[in-house]
Amino acid sequence: MSRSVPGRCPRGGRFVAFRFEGEPDMIKVFVADKLAPEGIKALQQYPDLTIDFTPGLDVEAAIPHIADADAVIVRSETKIKGRLLEAAQALKVVGRAGIGVDNIDLDATTERGIVVLNTPDANATTTAELAIAHLFSLSRALPAADRSVRDGKWERSKFMGSEVSGKTVGIIGFGTIGRLFAERARGLKMRVVGFDPFVNPQTFADYGVERLELDALLGCADYVSLHCPVTNDTRNLLSAERMRGMKKGARIINCARGGLVDETALLELVESGHLAGAALDVFDKEPPGESTLFGCAKIQFTPHLGASTEEAQTATGVEIAHQIAAYLLKGEVRNAVNLKSVPAERLAQLEPWMKLARRLGKLMSEMLDGPLLEVEIGLYGQAADLDGPPLVAEALAGLLQDHLDTPVNRVNAAHLARRQGIKLSETRAADVRDYLSVLRVEGRFAGGRRCLEGTLFDGRHPRLVRVNDYAVEAALEGHLVVTRHADRPGVIGALGELLGRGGVNISRMQVGAAEGRDWAIAVVGVSRRLDAAELAGIAGIPAVDKALQVDFAT
Repeated sequence: MSRSVPGRCPRGGRFVAFRFEGEPDMIKVFVADKLAPEGIKALQQYPDLTIDFTPGLDVEAAIPHIADADAVIVRSETKIKGRLLEAAQALKVVGRAGIGVDNIDLDATTERGIVVLNTPDANATTTAELAIAHLFSLSRALPAADRSVRDGKWERSKFMGSEVSGKTVGIIGFGTIGRLFAERARGLKMRVVGFDPFVNPQTFADYGVERLELDALLGCADYVSLHCPVTNDTRNLLSAERMRGMKKGARIINCARGGLVDETALLELVESGHLAGAALDVFDKEPPGESTLFGCAKIQFTPHLGASTEEAQTATGVEIAHQIAAYLLKGEVRNAVNLKSVPAERLAQLEPWMKLARRLGKLMSEMLDGPLLEVEIGLYGQAADLDGPPLVAEALAGLLQDHLDTPVNRVNAAHLARRQGIKLSETRAADVRDYLSVLRVEGRFAGGRRCLEGTLFDGRHPRLVRVNDYAVEAALEGHLVVTRHADRPGVIGALGELLGRGGVNISRMQVGAAEGRDWAIAVVGVSRRLDAAELAGIAGIPAVDKALQVDFAT
């Protein structure tokens, strides 16, 4: 569990730095790649961060630096995977100063609960402008014309170009960069069409872009500009078959990611004359080394310069610095690749509910009589307006943490649960009984089910209010002993006597009964954790059917 440590905010006021018990107060950030000086200065504004700025190391040299780092910041050079990732035993967050995360093993980081952040918008303008530059360069054969003049030639008739005004440009991928490219293309009086299966038609319309299916776009566009990530679905998106279906004389611009275009097929189709040319800022393998593409004069290249402007380098460095600090010091997640981002104001509202969800999950983990098959989180009353995923993740973390070797947190909880074969669901309703807000955690296993309900007192203190059909109000803090026992006189006295003989103080006790049942539940706050013999002694009281204990850090 964590404790909070007050600190100074660089812009004035206060922040709360989250620490794990037993950890040193200083938090280490390893900057493994070159970062703009402004980015380093941004990190240095946070007094609780220790900065290890040692860029350009190979894997072996970097291992001692990352071994005890809480965070690492990279660009595209350092690969956070394999042996380097395995050595990062304290790592909580990876920051990518840029948009692409090809150099980060997302499966492995997610498995270990390491959040991965990037800066998708900081270099968006720069990348969109480079794509526009390539569009002009392709239209006027600028690299070849430059070489011709340098060779002492004056071949004006050889370099007959074409205007872009009035032409159709197709944009594949309509995120931030694609939208900025569209604005600039429309300013050039071009017809702009777009394809992105995850963007609704109204967004396209808002930017004055006609939404088309992919094959229709390829069939009508004079220029095709790629602005999407490489995934299993988009690798070789422009395959040989698709490029053969493109309009004759069309040109391709790829300033997004290598792997989107079949490079072998591209060369064949340009050399055959079906395509008029292409511009590549990115390659399937980087650096590409010797490539057959380089022998084709109609294909032009740049060495992955999409983010290579002073403005972009400064923006990405500063942005990732503040994102890393916000996560380490306040738990705030911005631009996460493997976790839903939660704004700071929403996080502050959710924090006590997340604490409640985790503690209900932890208590339930002690109550299960078999492998967990299904977990359902219910939000009722005013709690129905809360964000569900963080609460589901915290409840799962409480349920799974003591049963897995891997640390469980918001990043990997759902992933680990599904890997265990646990089905997840969420329900919510405005109606609720007895309390204004209720959070329910229900777990089902082969032999039955357990259902716990909780709420917050004073908006911040987690309270248990129901165990299955038993109404019981108990503070979820400190050391708790929970019993299920026959509802008859003398049981509580026997329990108190046994604890007293062991020198265990009872700080509080709540007993819950269910109408028409012969059994009751007791939740007893005790001064210390019981050893196995003491817990067995409680379970051995004749009227006690079951006894368990659970510990919560205060």
